[in-house]
Amino acid sequence: MTHPTRPMTARSLLLALLITFIWGVNFVVIKWSVADTSPLLVAALRFLVAALPAVFFIPRPAVPARILWGYGLAVGVVQFGLLYLAIQLGMSAGMGSLLMQTQAFFTALLAARVFGERIQPWQAAGMTLAFVGMGVIGAAAGHDVPLVPLLITLVAALGWAGSNLIVRAAGNVNVFSLVIWSALIPPIPLTLLAGFTAGWDEIARSVTHASWPFWAAIVFMAVFNTVLGFGVWSKLIQMHGAARVAPLSLLVPVFGMLASAVAFQEGFPPGKVIGALLVATGLLLHVFGQRAWKRRAVPVPRGS
Repeated sequence: MTHPTRPMTARSLLLALLITFIWGVNFVVIKWSVADTSPLLVAALRFLVAALPAVFFIPRPAVPARILWGYGLAVGVVQFGLLYLAIQLGMSAGMGSLLMQTQAFFTALLAARVFGERIQPWQAAGMTLAFVGMGVIGAAAGHDVPLVPLLITLVAALGWAGSNLIVRAAGNVNVFSLVIWSALIPPIPLTLLAGFTAGWDEIARSVTHASWPFWAAIVFMAVFNTVLGFGVWSKLIQMHGAARVAPLSLLVPVFGMLASAVAFQEGFPPGKVIGALLVATGLLLHVFGQRAWKRRAVPVPRGS
């Protein structure tokens, strides 16, 4: 059962801006943390630290098991498991932060299918423009943006969109509790996948010989990005609706690309810039196109 939503307040907008900043910087932290370690193991440790010891103090959310498991698998395994893998395989931190924002389009498409929310003309135009931009980026596959990491990143974005709708469907649930308890789910499949792909000896070595900066990165991703970030973000979606909140994530690549440029001196070749601008323009049209569309629809009175 879903509940009515309300327009965003200034406080909610400021919280959303804080979370997008944390998520943007987090792409740099991810790229550093997966440099010499299985990305699936890093994701597993992130969610394990997010869940423990908090689950001993936070009551279990009053949701069906399918909501808890669905959210945990969508966020932990699909979104972040695949994102970490894509970044290790060559996706840059800045470009990854941009492509993950296609979740706004996937969210709108899934919301239309699941909840019957109508896709407006400006949203369709924005999606079309953004997907053209991704086609331009994809044309550079094998050079600046490898094709396989690009496709994996898009599937990760689809996982994010799925989690947005799961939160919306959960209704009036304690979202902080949902984030904490759902974090118990990803470590098991992620660790198993890491062991099968990287080897259990390598997994053991990574855990026992990790440096303190590595563990600091895990804590940052667990506490600030997962517990604080997704707890607040999911609460905002619950209060104001996925259609209002999800598009605000377009600010994440702004922070992500700036942080990546500072940390890794990430360059922006012409093809990459053109594709990124098309995606960003599509996102802007998706979010703000309603105003222009309404002005266009208002008839201009004829002079007497």
